[in-house]
Amino acid sequence: MFILTEMQDNIRVEPRKFGSDMGQEIAKELNKKFANKVVHGIGLCIALYDITLVGDSYIFPGDGASHTKVHFRFVVFRPFVDEILVGKIRSCSPEGVRVSLGFFDDIFIPHQSLQHPKRFDQKEQLWVWEYEVEDDKHDMFMDIDEPIRFRVVEEIFVDTSPTTVQPTAALAEAASSSVLGVTKTTDSGPQQAPYTIMGSVSESGLGLLSWWSGG
Repeated sequence: MFILTEMQDNIRVEPRKFGSDMGQEIAKELNKKFANKVVHGIGLCIALYDITLVGDSYIFPGDGASHTKVHFRFVVFRPFVDEILVGKIRSCSPEGVRVSLGFFDDIFIPHQSLQHPKRFDQKEQLWVWEYEVEDDKHDMFMDIDEPIRFRVVEEIFVDTSPTTVQPTAALAEAASSSVLGVTKTTDSGPQQAPYTIMGSVSESGLGLLSWWSGG
């Protein structure tokens, strides 16, 4: 679930900090820049692990700050495909189930990846596993905030960096799709999550923990 990733970047340190320990100032700037942010193709950066190399510092005309090339390692959240994770149900919709790990909310289990047979209860706005035992059927509701065990089946990275290109109608429709993880709406329209994990519970042992507790 968590990995160490080697990265490099040019770090700017303001002149008023020149009297401080440069290593500590660089570490602060790295955490400020990357911690709790998604880096495209890498994952969700959690915290700086260590600095492996600090290059020469340069001061450019008209700036005054130091610019230093730094090699470092960051703790990154990026589960591998087929890894089993446990989170909590955040919400349900006809498209599927959203799951949160507490520190990461962009996890989606599409309806076709739920246990079978199932149905969406419009009144409760919850998914229901219609569990059959011999000739009897039990409704297993997927209640909000219930712990759920799921398998990672896919990861989706989306480049959300600013662009001057106007989105096409197809892209606008995709951005508004709950399947691809819209996290918020701004004045410019819906924004897609930069990193989404797709999950599945369509096998024995997966789903709500209470289903398999044996109690």
